[in-house]
Amino acid sequence: MPMRTYRALDPDKVIDTIRVLHQRISERFPGAGLGGVCAELLAMAKESSVRAERISRRNVPLRVAIAALLAGGAGALLWIARQIDFSRTASDSVFSVVQGLEAAANLVVLTGAALFFLVTLEVRLKRRRALKALHELRSIVHVIDMHQLTKDPSAEVSIAGKTASSPARTLTRFELTRYLDYCAEMLSLASKVAVLYAQGFPDAVIVEVVSDLERIAAGLSQKIWQKIMILAATAPAEAAAPSVAATAPAVPR
Repeated sequence: MPMRTYRALDPDKVIDTIRVLHQRISERFPGAGLGGVCAELLAMAKESSVRAERISRRNVPLRVAIAALLAGGAGALLWIARQIDFSRTASDSVFSVVQGLEAAANLVVLTGAALFFLVTLEVRLKRRRALKALHELRSIVHVIDMHQLTKDPSAEVSIAGKTASSPARTLTRFELTRYLDYCAEMLSLASKVAVLYAQGFPDAVIVEVVSDLERIAAGLSQKIWQKIMILAATAPAEAAAPSVAATAPAVPR
């Protein structure tokens, strides 16, 4: 249905967006490490699309096996109930009742624990798979942050000299802006890949982990945009002149 496209993330669209971003990075910065990170994010997006779809499915064989175990357990309880001898005399009825109550209480506790384990087994298996994938996405978010860490706009306005350990500053102001913008886009897309898991498997734990990952990506992206704003604020005055801006050709992103 057409409306479904606007109510949920389309994994194919997310993958296509990451693929185009990878092409843009490779064309703008050929051979740069950021392109390799984006390629890895693209591979993870493809894997996550398949994983999220599988996790959202019903595990029919597991459910059939659980139903069979529950039916067998119910049959065993019924058989035990039939073995109880109700023809005791009145003299030992109190002792028999006490023993019966204790055994029944233990049986109820064990049965409840087994029932809870079996009923929640499918959810716990899915949750474990989703958490493993989300941990990988969290790691690549921090890898993206490491790539923009030394892209410091203060070098454009600083009057101090470099030290022997200063990172190489080979990017122009425009290239640095584009590099930082690519990093911000990658962070946003990584969080969108994470949402695919919560979208198909709305488990409370998974939703909270995805929200936490989104908060991390948003915080890192905010730092990047602060750098971009510094670059924009310190741009040469002539670059912002209306006459130049009106005649300047469009620069590809």
